[in-house]
Amino acid sequence: MLSVLGINKESVVDGEGLRSVIYFAGCPFKCYNCQNPESWNIANGKTMSIDDIVRELPYKNVTFSGGEPLYSLQIKCVLKLAKILYEKGFNIWCYTGYTIEEIREDEIRSQIFNYVDVIVDGKYIDEMRNVFLPFRNSSNQRILRKNIDF
Repeated sequence: MLSVLGINKESVVDGEGLRSVIYFAGCPFKCYNCQNPESWNIANGKTMSIDDIVRELPYKNVTFSGGEPLYSLQIKCVLKLAKILYEKGFNIWCYTGYTIEEIREDEIRSQIFNYVDVIVDGKYIDEMRNVFLPFRNSSNQRILRKNIDF
């Protein structure tokens, strides 16, 4: 079971193409001026099964967002969901406050590399906010692609 704030079934700003976005609840970072501060508390989400989430996704493009998809309280279930979607041919983007280097160093989090196509890494930093960057909110964040960057 996963704690989910909501699922946006149609987005063009959270990755390339028309995609659905899963907003996971729970985040350890609590970035200043976060666009989803209600996502910090895992209890603010609605409990959903992996099957229920998969049934809600109308497109083969999906983005994991939050909160923090790689949050330690949900990571094992997020990995199960990612594996199922990957095996069904989904294109998966994952937004995370962790850097690629931090993910590489973590035995559990690094398993996400097996299933996602793109990782947007790094915490939101208000002083580095840049509204002109595609698919990112602050200039420290990087768009990292499978087989190129990880």
